[in-house]
Amino acid sequence: MSLFNVFDIAGTGMSAQSVRLNTTASNLSNANTISSSVDETYRARHPVFAAELTKAAAAQGGESVGVKVLGIVESDKPLQVEYSPGHPMADKEGYIYRPNVNTVEEMANMISASRAYQTNVQIADAAKTMLSKTILLGQR
Repeated sequence: MSLFNVFDIAGTGMSAQSVRLNTTASNLSNANTISSSVDETYRARHPVFAAELTKAAAAQGGESVGVKVLGIVESDKPLQVEYSPGHPMADKEGYIYRPNVNTVEEMANMISASRAYQTNVQIADAAKTMLSKTILLGQR
């Protein structure tokens, strides 16, 4: 595998973790919203990742694997239903609906995604350093 493939792989990893951070931020920002119906209530979202073989590397006889974001799915966990007949957002039966966002889980996701992003940056930086040293060897 060439060092240039490392940049592609680290780049796809950073892009995937960026999507993960954005969905986590969206979940956290909507964690305390309230709705008057099940259909209008925010549901936690999570990205789905898959390994992706790079076609160019496969053509060269090697395999490099990047990360592909297949999509973002909504959580199927039940919503939080609360009986609050005096609330202005209550439905006809007096219920309000809160998102199925677990803030502790989302904070852990945020820390994990941030560290994975940082790791990919470090990998790209190490590849850049190795490439620079290789070029310097050719100059001697």
